[in-house]
Amino acid sequence: MSILSAEGVSKDYPSPAGPISVLRDLSFELNAGDRVAIVGSSGAGKSTLLNILGGLEHPTAGQVLLGDTDLKLLTEAALCQWRNAHLGFVFQFHHLMPEFSAVEAVAMPARIAGESPKAALSGAEELLVRLGLSERLHHRPSRLSGGERQRVAIARALINRPACLLMDEPTGNLDPRTAEDVMTLLNEVVYQDTAFAIVTHDPNIAAAAQRRYQLVDGQLTLL
Repeated sequence: MSILSAEGVSKDYPSPAGPISVLRDLSFELNAGDRVAIVGSSGAGKSTLLNILGGLEHPTAGQVLLGDTDLKLLTEAALCQWRNAHLGFVFQFHHLMPEFSAVEAVAMPARIAGESPKAALSGAEELLVRLGLSERLHHRPSRLSGGERQRVAIARALINRPACLLMDEPTGNLDPRTAEDVMTLLNEVVYQDTAFAIVTHDPNIAAAAQRRYQLVDGQLTLL
């Protein structure tokens, strides 16, 4: 069953010398439970592709569908609600707010989705415990290591049981051993029917995916 798909997606950026084409008539599909890695050289457009799949940027041409929903047809408010309910994002940098503890940060998307404070905090605590952070629930980011912060970011992305998880170099700021530990834990806690696409430069992480794609000249090639 298709969770998220791109159909004929192109993306151009303006420049003084004329439009710069980053993605060209690209098509891509994630089905329930898929584990996909996307590799490519710096500047190839990998982050742009994830941003478009997540509705953070709009394609110049083509469409992105969540199931049967065309993201172009959603208002900005509806798109924000859709992202919170159906997508999880993990980036290279954790983007944790310094004033919130780990459990408060993870609970926030659930609170935005309408869960009660008690239910949201309970779900957040459960995820953090599964990610090995039972002793760090009430620590703010300044008191967490880099690997711990990224595990908090992963828990935050999973709190609403998203249909799809999009990850842009989630271990790029970590040492190799910590990166391996984080990915092992991620695979343990991701729900079975949640699809994920990960952009990575790490060949070990890419090799662990079910499918690997390389982004070259604006197109995805299956490796």
